Amino acid sequence: QKYLCSNCNNVLKKALQTLCGHRYCSACLSWIVRNNKNAICQKCKEEDSGTLSEGSLLAEERAFGDAAINKEISELKVHCVTLGCSWSGIMKNFEEHQSLCEYALIPCHTGCGHMVMRKKLADHLENGCVNNVTMCHKCKRSLSSSEYQLDPYFPALPSLSLPRSQRERCLTWPWASYGSCTERIDSVFFFFLQGSKEKMKDHEKTAVGPHMLLLLQHIKQLRTSLCSAAKAANGFIPQPGLNLENKLHVFENIVAVLNKEVETSNLEITAFRRQSELDQNIIRGLELKIAELHRCLTQKDTGLSNLHKSLLFSEQASYDGVFLWKITDVGRKLQDSVTGRTVSLYSPAFYTAKYGYKVCLRVYLNGDGTGKGTHVSLFFVVMKGDYDALLPWPFRHKVTFMLLDQNNREHIIDAFRPDLTSASFQRPVNDMNVASGCPLFLPLSKLQSPKYAYVKEDTLFLKCIIETNQ
Repeated sequence: QKYLCSNCNNVLKKALQTLCGHRYCSACLSWIVRNNKNAICQKCKEEDSGTLSEGSLLAEERAFGDAAINKEISELKVHCVTLGCSWSGIMKNFEEHQSLCEYALIPCHTGCGHMVMRKKLADHLENGCVNNVTMCHKCKRSLSSSEYQLDPYFPALPSLSLPRSQRERCLTWPWASYGSCTERIDSVFFFFLQGSKEKMKDHEKTAVGPHMLLLLQHIKQLRTSLCSAAKAANGFIPQPGLNLENKLHVFENIVAVLNKEVETSNLEITAFRRQSELDQNIIRGLELKIAELHRCLTQKDTGLSNLHKSLLFSEQASYDGVFLWKITDVGRKLQDSVTGRTVSLYSPAFYTAKYGYKVCLRVYLNGDGTGKGTHVSLFFVVMKGDYDALLPWPFRHKVTFMLLDQNNREHIIDAFRPDLTSASFQRPVNDMNVASGCPLFLPLSKLQSPKYAYVKEDTLFLKCIIETNQ
């Protein structure tokens, strides 16, 4: 249920979380806000319409991208529901599968109006699509897929179902008068599909050898059939005429030339492959160099980030036991605390003196322990410092907390003295001791009340004073 949109009730896409804690698809929230003035969260109404608050008011700028839930959704196990498809995987790969699913029904791109299974599209275009028009590049006559059939002698090649007079317009070879053999040559060599020029070019490049063998075989068949016809007519096998011998020599020469071209092409292909292997080795070397440079850059970025943090810490550090903490983006951070994304916040470290105790503050904007959900909880943390060996333990200085009213009317003040038996105030063994302080520091209702100015321009100020003169 937590993965479903509060509006469309489908699996969330680009999930946003509102101040009231409910989730919407990014597109759904945008549509609701655009079409409804002062839109109220429907889930809040359904749960309890009597407890609607300002947080139930929907606005895009008051919602935050929920990266955690988006990551969980992207890892959900799903399967394709298209009939016949057995694909299964995770959600983040599903959209890619939808664009490739062989069992999905898609419209024919020729505009014939048919919905066909993706894997049967080629068969539909070849045998059933009325809009898949082909053209003889010689006579320019358009043919649909139903107007041509497979040649019985060459099953992989189409032959024209045209009158002989129309077909002879396509012939440019010198044996145009040789009857049925010419018709077969017509089928083999002079029919082209207008709609697949690129595929035809690729095929012509890669299948020169087989084509030449087919041509040679056909010439031999032609010679045999002519000799057989002469034998049947005269009772003996005559010597082929000079004209036929010349033609056969011409074709044998053509085949020899084309074979040489095939050999040259093969040599060029081999050279290209070797060059490609060299190029691939160079590319791999460059990729390794890029990876090394990237690693060095990452290390330098990390070093710069640490220097920046150190500089920022030096600028914010206090060495007199008085620390003022400015917290911005209070609304968002309060919402993060409510949802559990960021339960608490730590302040920068500060010191009671130049070589004194190292301490910090920890605040739970939605409360902790007895104050969870009702109060802001504020705690004091003793940290491991560089000079702990020279300091007296346990820590025994009085600590005062203040939440400043930015109108300077009514500051919230609370104070405590350390429990000297508590582990929170002994010399730290780890980076930080267990926090100790005020779980009921301030009611949330008072923090958000317009009567006070504890939060102004989405910012609040917390002050800590450590009495170091004891």
